[in-house]
Amino acid sequence: MLARWFLGKVLITHIDGHITSGIITETEAYAGISDRASHAWRGRRSTRTAPMYMAGGVAYVYLIYGMYSLFNIVTGPPGIPHAVLVRAIRPLEGIDIMHQRRKRTGEKGLSDGPGKLTMAMGISCADSGTPLFGKRIWIEDRGIVPDAADIMSGPRIGVDYAGEDALLPYRFICKPGSMVQ
Repeated sequence: MLARWFLGKVLITHIDGHITSGIITETEAYAGISDRASHAWRGRRSTRTAPMYMAGGVAYVYLIYGMYSLFNIVTGPPGIPHAVLVRAIRPLEGIDIMHQRRKRTGEKGLSDGPGKLTMAMGISCADSGTPLFGKRIWIEDRGIVPDAADIMSGPRIGVDYAGEDALLPYRFICKPGSMVQ
């Protein structure tokens, strides 16, 4: 499952002249039209969900609670709306910029949630549909591979409305301190 594969990869942004990056430590998978927790369940299409139907390798960013942008990586072929929500990162580069964007100090709580990480990285809904190949937002493989024993899986967060699909073990988390560069 790609959501698990993204653990240990590095998410990088070059926004407003600043480079920020972090190791992906938590993800959730969304399996398109057959997944009640997916925005594309039953083939739903809208202006907001249009990037989900693009070829994998673009951002799908949406707003929740009217205030938090959440960053997803579209992973399916064209027309197949699969995506991976990046829920948390461990900051690597540009930590001072992340602090400024979050208006806080200290690394605890800086990017350990999907809304927190988008604020820290400078990602917004305007980035939905952006190719993830380098320039503004991209993902690198720097050879950071978590041990299988250090990866936990379980149900996704905040999708209780999805019935049985809410219980699917599509959330993947690296145990704190498990990845060494």
